[in-house]
Amino acid sequence: MSIIVAASKNQHKIKEIEAITKEFGMEIIPRDKAGVPDVEIEEDGSTFEENSRKKAYEIMKLCGEITIADDSGLEVDCLDGAPGVFSARFAGEDGNDQANNDKLKSLIKDVPYEKRTGRFVSVITMVYPDGETLTARGEVEGHIVLEERGSNGFGYDPLFVPLGYSITFGEFPPEEKNKISHRANALRELRRLLEQKTGEKENR
Repeated sequence: MSIIVAASKNQHKIKEIEAITKEFGMEIIPRDKAGVPDVEIEEDGSTFEENSRKKAYEIMKLCGEITIADDSGLEVDCLDGAPGVFSARFAGEDGNDQANNDKLKSLIKDVPYEKRTGRFVSVITMVYPDGETLTARGEVEGHIVLEERGSNGFGYDPLFVPLGYSITFGEFPPEEKNKISHRANALRELRRLLEQKTGEKENR
């Protein structure tokens, strides 16, 4: 069983990612269990890809193991893609999910529903000690509502209605959300990349 170190401290993300990687004989362990000091990686990239790779690469350098990182967020079209890479700190560095949601609602309250379109984006990066990198991106399109609905999920989930549905991610049972979410789509791409990598090894 190969060991993968999670750059993220978010247990929600780790659990979702591990559901896929274990199929390839990879066990994910938290960074503290791998002896990684409690350091904060500055997310100063302008894209999800840049932030995801930086987090994975920096933690990999500290532990010397395969490392996986996720950077994700919400892009709202009428806000020119905001909050984007600033999703987690939209209301400020000391903000939280509720403050972020409140700020988003205040900015789009006068926008008609049909124009409150956007997408959740997830970019998962796996970095190997030799520098090899796998990058998987997943998205899910939808609309933003002004009234928070549902207590499942986290972040902007109670405000996001995926296309083709009438309920928010906050109202979805977790196992159902995990089938159609942006992270699920990124994980499907990661699975494809791992299968491709495994196939290349077998053909050598």
